[in-house]
Amino acid sequence: MEGEKKLEWAKEHMDVLSSIAQRFSREKPFKGLKIGMALHVEAKTGILALTLREGGAKVRLASCNPLSTDNDVVGALQDMRLEVFARKGETREEYYENLYHVLEMEPDIIIDDGGDLTTLLHTEYTDIPIMGGNEETTTGVLRLKVMKKKGILRFPMFDVNDAKMKHLFDNRYGTGQSVLDGIMSATNLSIAGKTVVVAGYGWCGRGVAMRMRGMGANVIVTEVNPVKAIEARMDGFRVMKMIHAAEEADMIITTTGMKDVVREEHFNVMKDGCILANAGHFDNEINKNALNNLAKRKREIRRYVEEYDLGDKKLYLLGDGRLINLVAGQGHPVEIMDMSFSIQALTAEYIAKNHEKLEERVYPVPEEIDYKVARLKLKAMNIEIDELTEEQKRYLEEWKEGT
Repeated sequence: MEGEKKLEWAKEHMDVLSSIAQRFSREKPFKGLKIGMALHVEAKTGILALTLREGGAKVRLASCNPLSTDNDVVGALQDMRLEVFARKGETREEYYENLYHVLEMEPDIIIDDGGDLTTLLHTEYTDIPIMGGNEETTTGVLRLKVMKKKGILRFPMFDVNDAKMKHLFDNRYGTGQSVLDGIMSATNLSIAGKTVVVAGYGWCGRGVAMRMRGMGANVIVTEVNPVKAIEARMDGFRVMKMIHAAEEADMIITTTGMKDVVREEHFNVMKDGCILANAGHFDNEINKNALNNLAKRKREIRRYVEEYDLGDKKLYLLGDGRLINLVAGQGHPVEIMDMSFSIQALTAEYIAKNHEKLEERVYPVPEEIDYKVARLKLKAMNIEIDELTEEQKRYLEEWKEGT
């Protein structure tokens, strides 16, 4: 019952995806096709899966993270006869077993988040012919680009993460709000007055830094990219190396997609009581092995809060170093994921209709899909915008000054 309510609430606030689902129901663009999905299994994802099924697809869904599943939603989707293989707190073996269940269907199209499904299709399930797929997040796109560079990518993949209607809103406003939600839910502590270090100033880091400042935190940004470092400084944040930022930190949040961003040398200089949280896809941004080796004692002091007693101080790791916004929070806001999952649905439709002319490489989401979702979102928000006049359009085609 609770899962049904969550799905109903999500659907009522996903106007763009609902309009796409209505068209899919009429046109059945996925008739006869199988779509395999590995995403965070919660209410918004459920609505995407049901939308694809409405379009005629046979759908199987697994989680892309062992701690990001909402069990209530899984139960509700299974009651709706959707094939879902996920539970919160999966072991590593269970996690991969669930991905195997998705691939045993031999999908025609995949929708991946983080790249694990794609990797299995290049290592263990290499005989399955794939029309193409979508990748949801920064980490997965980085893996895809490496695969393409090494010449091993065997089917076309679309970089959904870098679609305008995804990263400008999902990564920035979605991550910013949901990370704050997860941290406050896990700790019940104040943000105001604390020194919060945000590792990485990509779109996710921008969102987290912006929200933390809005809550009254003194925000420090760490970066390896000189351009992003300057941008962070001109946005009003202090910028420094992690080794110096860690000395001041009351809280550190990683948003990079890179391993070992916070490691032993940083743990050694942290203050007593420093809180560590990760918003990147994998649980390797904060080096848990080093933290375990330094700790004399370790205990769960609160749900999703582990206390590491180093002898001279105590450090606190949230959500086992996994995505804090989904481990302890509810994930991105519904209206934000409405845009991201609409991009997913329309790009999957594009693959179904155009797969025969696609090559084995990483594609950007077609611009017309971005703008279609933007227009549908504006309509849902009851916002009207101007259009260029015919004279203005002609002006854009001229090159002489003053014409």
